Amino acid sequence: MAFTPLHDRVVVRRLEEDEKTAGGLIIPDAAKEKPSEGEVVSVGAGARDEDGDRIDMDVKAGDKVLFGKWSGTEIRLAGEDLLIMKESDILGIIA
Repeated sequence: MAFTPLHDRVVVRRLEEDEKTAGGLIIPDAAKEKPSEGEVVSVGAGARDEDGDRIDMDVKAGDKVLFGKWSGTEIRLAGEDLLIMKESDILGIIA
């Protein structure tokens, strides 16, 4: 991708959840919640502290992350739906 977010922002691709429940019922698209799990596509260089020094990012491209339900802004790049959010909106990295 030719897009690099600025500062402490992160571009995330949502990971789709299974379309069946544990009991085998198929969930229609209208009833599905948007997943709060995704893969980091691109990261910015990091924010700056009061002295102007760069603060390193804790996430990197390829990390699977968990984020809040209402986190980020939906964007469309190269025909793909993505989210752009601050690193602080990410709750954790999934191992």
